[in-house]
Amino acid sequence: MKVLLISAYELGRQPFGLASPAAWLRRAGAEVTCLDLSRHPLDEAVVRAADLVAFYVPMHTATRLAVQLIEPVRRLNPPAHLCFYGLYAPVNEAYLRKLGVHTILGGEFEEGLTLLVKRLATGQQQQQNEPVVSLRRLQFLLPERAALPPLKEYAHVVMPGGGHRVAGYTEATRGCKHLCRHCPIVPVYHGAFRVVQPDVVLADIRQQVASGAGHITFGDPDFFNGPAHALDMVRAVHAEFPQLTYDVTIKIEHLLKHAPHIATLRDTGCLFVTSAVESVDDTVLQKLDKGHTRADFLRVVALFGDAELALQPTFVPFTPWTTLAGFGDLLDVIAEQELVENVAPIQLAIRLLIPAGSRLLELQDIRSLAGPFDEAALVCPWKHPDPRVDALCDELQAIVQSSEKLKRARQKTFARVWDAAHAASQKSAAETVGAARWAARRAAPLPSRAAIPYLNEPWYC
Repeated sequence: MKVLLISAYELGRQPFGLASPAAWLRRAGAEVTCLDLSRHPLDEAVVRAADLVAFYVPMHTATRLAVQLIEPVRRLNPPAHLCFYGLYAPVNEAYLRKLGVHTILGGEFEEGLTLLVKRLATGQQQQQNEPVVSLRRLQFLLPERAALPPLKEYAHVVMPGGGHRVAGYTEATRGCKHLCRHCPIVPVYHGAFRVVQPDVVLADIRQQVASGAGHITFGDPDFFNGPAHALDMVRAVHAEFPQLTYDVTIKIEHLLKHAPHIATLRDTGCLFVTSAVESVDDTVLQKLDKGHTRADFLRVVALFGDAELALQPTFVPFTPWTTLAGFGDLLDVIAEQELVENVAPIQLAIRLLIPAGSRLLELQDIRSLAGPFDEAALVCPWKHPDPRVDALCDELQAIVQSSEKLKRARQKTFARVWDAAHAASQKSAAETVGAARWAARRAAPLPSRAAIPYLNEPWYC
């Protein structure tokens, strides 16, 4: 059985979603080829030879890119069995089946892919009997990375003071025990999370260090879903590789609950912590069911300042509840807290997505704004009640895209965003942000980018 695993996009990192199932499928006797289309073009000869073509779709962008490949793959290899697996596969099941996808797998997909290969080997081509979503507790295998492009071809971490390190990627847990309304994990995991065995995680880190990694990204949706597991893991990694650095993603709520361990992270080699802050407006945070407030975020910023550890907040600044004044307030907070260099410019232009199955549709104000599910866009489209807010979002997305192409410094991009937001707010006397405050913030000195570590490839949802 010849299996082709395809990743269209995985945030600039070597795809764990190919490496992990490749190990399972090879153990089952399959001949596996992995293609990362973010680094290399589609290999038509490999497509023609495959019995099974499986697309990994962990996020919205990856899914839209993968959908565009269905027609050329079917044209090149009409008999091939098509599978979509990953977070966005089950929530888009109806649309994908309409496009001719035979098997849909979500949750803990490695076992499902193995069962699929065994089914196909018996000649059962079309009827899926594997669960569309499996949350079984698996005994994971060491990811098979040898067939993927080398780590040096992926994102690097830019170190404080200059210099780059090759960045690897692994996962210590999957899923999330929280139920944030806008999160795409919730419709699949429904508050569950699964632990990857520590010996597997450590072995995966070892093989990436041997391949040149000087930094590891832990891709867990929330590294402190299981804090004891997480802390044992980073202590063990640091003991074995004291020079290795890493980064993690942790909720504001958990950073406050486990505040003493911010120092533990720093002392075991953590360079920065990403946290999905989303907004500094308590009304928006409540709508999103984030579990923290503006004041909580500011407390965490202070804790990280005291610990001398970098915090990298992410935001969804454009929602149906965003106002021009509210967006100006977000910029003011970022500047006031000296976080301009900590925030990737794309985070200032992200618009709320409403994917299939989203808990956002529980809200009456969302249901009243959102249109029917757009299968091609993979979202329920919505327009802001104030068209000026949508116009500002479009303008900022253009600014950010231009800045990425020109490799413009974050301070300069932030200044352009600031000016655009200020100009938009001045169009309404009722929403005018004080010109003196804008001017003062605009002129204020900002910390050097060299002091803030970051991954050198911007990412999208």
